[in-house]
Amino acid sequence: MPQKLSGGLRASCLPLLAALSSFSATSAETFLECKSRLTEQAVSEGVDRATAESVFAKLQYQPRVIELDRSQPEFVQTFPGYFSKRVTDWRVNKGKEMYAKHKDLLKQLNDKYGVPPHYLMAFWGLETNFGSYKGKMPVLDSLATLACDPRRATYFTQELLVAIKLLQRESLSQEAMVGSWAGAMGHTQFMPSAYTNYAIDGDGDGQANLWDSEVDALTSAANFLANLGWKPGFRWGREIQLPENFDYRLSGYSNRRPITEWAELGIMKADGEPLGNADIDAYVVVPAGHKGPAFLAYHNFRTIMRWNNSEFYAIAVGHLADRIAGKPPLVADLPDLPAYSRDNIIELQKALNATGHDVGKPDGIIGPATRAGIRDYQIANDMIADGFPGLTVMASLGVELAKDKQANDVPEAPSDEKASESDKTDSDTKV
Repeated sequence: MPQKLSGGLRASCLPLLAALSSFSATSAETFLECKSRLTEQAVSEGVDRATAESVFAKLQYQPRVIELDRSQPEFVQTFPGYFSKRVTDWRVNKGKEMYAKHKDLLKQLNDKYGVPPHYLMAFWGLETNFGSYKGKMPVLDSLATLACDPRRATYFTQELLVAIKLLQRESLSQEAMVGSWAGAMGHTQFMPSAYTNYAIDGDGDGQANLWDSEVDALTSAANFLANLGWKPGFRWGREIQLPENFDYRLSGYSNRRPITEWAELGIMKADGEPLGNADIDAYVVVPAGHKGPAFLAYHNFRTIMRWNNSEFYAIAVGHLADRIAGKPPLVADLPDLPAYSRDNIIELQKALNATGHDVGKPDGIIGPATRAGIRDYQIANDMIADGFPGLTVMASLGVELAKDKQANDVPEAPSDEKASESDKTDSDTKV
C-alpha cells in the first residue's frame, strides 16, 4: 500500500510533482496535435481515412518509450559478457529441437533462398528465444510516440506510416501488434519497413503474420537474408589460431585479404589445422583483445551485420549456428574482463586525446576512432597493438576502474534497430 508523505517531505516534493504534471500535460497536448497532423499525412500517403482515424484515435502516448530512447547503459558491454549470455547450452539445444520440428520447411528454404537451416535457427534464437519473448509494447503507440518526438521524428514517422499500411494490407489487429519499444515485431523482430518489404506468407493462409506463424517468420527471415546479400554455400567465418608474432594492426575490416595470404602469415584454424588455400577475402576480428578468441570473418559475416550492425552479434549468430549444426564450442577461453563504465571509457578517450592520439569528442563508446587511438598509443608505448582497452592500457593512462565488478554481471542492453565477389568454393568457407 502506498505510504503517505510527511508534511515536510510532501512540501519538498511539490515543485517536482508540479514539473512532472506540467511535462505530462505538455507531452499529451503535443501528442494530440501530432496525431492530428499524422492522420492527414497517412491519408495523403494512401491509407484509407476510416482506417487512419480509427488507428490514431486509439494511440496513446508512451513516456516509457522516450525514457528508453534517452537511456544509456551504465556499463560498456564486453564481448565475454555479451557472448556468454547469448550462446548458451539452452539455445543450442532448443535450436536443435526447433530444427527437427521444421526440418522439411528449412530444407525447402535452403533450396530456394540459399540460407542453411542452422543460421535461421540462430537468428530466431537470438531475436526472440525461438518466439518465447516477442516484446510486449504496443508497436503503433511506440512508433507514434517516437514519431512525435523531435530526436528521430523523420525515421519513426516513416516507420509508423508503413506500419499502418501494413496493418491495412495484412488485416492485422492493432491490439495484437506488440513488440519492442522501438517497433520491432514478431518472431524475427522486423521493423515495419522490413516487414513490408520482406515478409512472406509462407503457410499460404493469405496473410504474412510474423507473430503467430512460425512458418511465415522463418520464410521471411530467409527471404530477408537473401536480399541482404547472403552468399549461398559459404559459412559466416570461423574461430582461428593466430601466430605468436601476429601484428594486430592487420586486424579489422579495412585489412581484408585472401585466405591464402592469411595462411602464409601463419594463421590456422582454431584446432591447429591449416586454413586452406581459398583466395576469397576475409579479415581478422579480435573482439576481446589479444587475450581472447580470434575469428576470420567472410562475406556472410557482413551480411549478418546488415541485419544487426554489430560484430558481437554477427559472431554470436555464426557460432550459435555452428553449435546447432553440431560443431564444438570455442577453443579459446573467454577472458575475465573488468566491467568498464561509460565514464571509464570517457576518461580513456580524454587521456588519449591529451597524449596526442586524437579519438574525437569523448562519448563513452568504443568505436573505430577509439580503437585506432588505442592502437597508436600501444605502438608508441611498446605494447601489443590490438586496439583493445585492456588493463595495461587503462592503468598506463591513469584510468581507475570500479572494484569487485565483472563484465559478465552487466545486464545486456536491448537491441532496438535492425537493419534497415565471386568467391571460390573451398572446404574452409563452405557451410
